[in-house]
Amino acid sequence: MTARIVRLGTPRLRGEGLRIGTVRHAPRGAPKGRHASGNWYDVWFPILAPGAATVKIGRAAKTEREWAVFARRYAKEMAAPECGRTLDLLAALSHRADFSVGCYCAGESRCHRSILRRLLQERGARLR
Repeated sequence: MTARIVRLGTPRLRGEGLRIGTVRHAPRGAPKGRHASGNWYDVWFPILAPGAATVKIGRAAKTEREWAVFARRYAKEMAAPECGRTLDLLAALSHRADFSVGCYCAGESRCHRSILRRLLQERGARLR
């Protein structure tokens, strides 16, 4: 049993399990009834998405220093009690079920899912 960090909208991997969308907005132009069949997500879970102001910082980041500002701000958002409990739940579930969490961004290194990966690892999640 493991959790995966994925790019939403990409073909599903064998054994990926339930796909959780950690994004602020549903995919544009995709009817709600087609989110799962279009490989977007099975469950939309925006509590793990960065806030709107934080997203702006991340999108504007051109340097490592600017990206670090985004990373710190997103990690601080995820330190809120409801987010922390959610991360704890996902970390525990990763030992009992297969699932994936993801975002639309092309590259994980400049996406909140890279920080989400680290936060889950810090909580003992089993990641693939």
